[in-house]
Amino acid sequence: MLARNRFLLLVVVGGAALAILSLSLQFLNLIPTTPIVEERPFHAADGGIGVAVGKSRKRVFPHPHTQEPNPIFEAYGYCNIPNRTEQAWEGHSPADYKLLSVHVMIRHGDRYPLYSIPKTKRPAIDCTLSTSRKPSHPLLDSFIHHMGLGGRGHWESPLGSVPRLPSHSACEMGELTQTGVVQHLRNGQLLHHAYKQHSLFPSDWAPRQIWVETTGKSRTLQSGLAFLYGFLPDFDWTKLTVRHQWSTLFCSSACDCPARNRYLEEEQRRQYQLRAADTELERTYMDMARTLGLPTRQLRAANPIDSLLCHLCHGLSFPCVPIGDSGAGGCLTMEQFAVIRRQQLDDEVDRRRAGLYHKYAILAMYPYLNRTAAKMERIAKSIEAGREPRSGGEEVFTLSSAHDVTVAPLLSALGLEEARFPRFAARIVFELWKSPPTIQGQVKKRGGKGEKSKAKYGETFIRVLYNGEDVTFHTSFCRPHDRHVSQPLCPLKNFLSFVRRDMFSVVNATSYKEACYRRPG
Repeated sequence: MLARNRFLLLVVVGGAALAILSLSLQFLNLIPTTPIVEERPFHAADGGIGVAVGKSRKRVFPHPHTQEPNPIFEAYGYCNIPNRTEQAWEGHSPADYKLLSVHVMIRHGDRYPLYSIPKTKRPAIDCTLSTSRKPSHPLLDSFIHHMGLGGRGHWESPLGSVPRLPSHSACEMGELTQTGVVQHLRNGQLLHHAYKQHSLFPSDWAPRQIWVETTGKSRTLQSGLAFLYGFLPDFDWTKLTVRHQWSTLFCSSACDCPARNRYLEEEQRRQYQLRAADTELERTYMDMARTLGLPTRQLRAANPIDSLLCHLCHGLSFPCVPIGDSGAGGCLTMEQFAVIRRQQLDDEVDRRRAGLYHKYAILAMYPYLNRTAAKMERIAKSIEAGREPRSGGEEVFTLSSAHDVTVAPLLSALGLEEARFPRFAARIVFELWKSPPTIQGQVKKRGGKGEKSKAKYGETFIRVLYNGEDVTFHTSFCRPHDRHVSQPLCPLKNFLSFVRRDMFSVVNATSYKEACYRRPG
């Protein structure tokens, strides 16, 4: 009896110890858990279909072994409506690790459509900014005022002539909306709180420590400024230089790559063939064209999904046309929208199967990844040499404000091909961390006194996060890494090796130059 009681006591104590250990590991983010996101229920734009969300777990990867994705639900996720509280894993690390640098790429926020559907009214959306209109943000008013001081900043041509705020009461095509501004004020503020305790840079930061770059489109420039203001409220304009990237691939002076263009052409042919073979999609376009009184080819060319997504994201009824003598007329429907979205989801699956897009992405995003790796390596080498990065010497925060055609290939190049297509205001974050110093050797006796050997400077590690979720061990360079509780992060050397050599194995090459210029055969 006594032995059995002792056994039961050991079981209870052991279970309690494991529970405490599990909670401790989750607190230190050693066991990845997905943060909770609270969302409000939403309703379909035309009142036909609605999906109640309630509290759910935010996932950047579709959940495996479940039913087929709901195209309408997926579309609302793409909208990224800023009506929810969000907790993210940026800035989390094991105890005593030091954050050395952060590199962020964002997709611009919600925008007005780039295309209009013929014979229909354009969505009635006001692109001026007002704190009295929803969605809003506590920083919106001060952000508007601060943008008025932007003349004090430094702008690479042609950015100085691009408006710093959206300003049209009737939105222009592709213009950033107030929703898009609020999305990035929230993003920036989220990272402000995440990194505040890490003292990433001092209050008197030097101009060289912050690097901001954007394409020449107003929606990317304005998104970047909104993000930066949320991250660094009332920043000093005189210290800021906003740099221009002429290519959406952010490839700077390394954009010439014939092989990349060939892979893209092959990928576009695959897309076309998949759409052409989809009989349900073709019937849907014919029905929509009949409703609007248009040739089917003209409707396809108008890319109606772009405008319909805008209606959905802003809670507007889908477009209608009056019924005419020919019998044409009526409204576009949620069912038609769902068919087009379903085909887009099918295309993502087929794209991964074919592998052409991944090859394109590797070559498209190498220049950006190589620049990011070089920045991290410079800081890491200074650490290995036993010196802290000199004040104002290296970039510790980089912000690249981009497009879906930038973020999507970056995800693919990193091996995150299962990740969801970049929503409005999507973000990818690279963090560089240093582990605490370790003592090498035992206490030595010298002259009768104990003397410790010198401390080894901490090693450097990388984390990759997508929309707040730690995806480091889903990447190509860290997926095979043996992850231990004693060392739960991914060594920076894995990333450097991947960028400098390993990533080109997909295209049977060992360097960017070889991959780009080798003749097909």
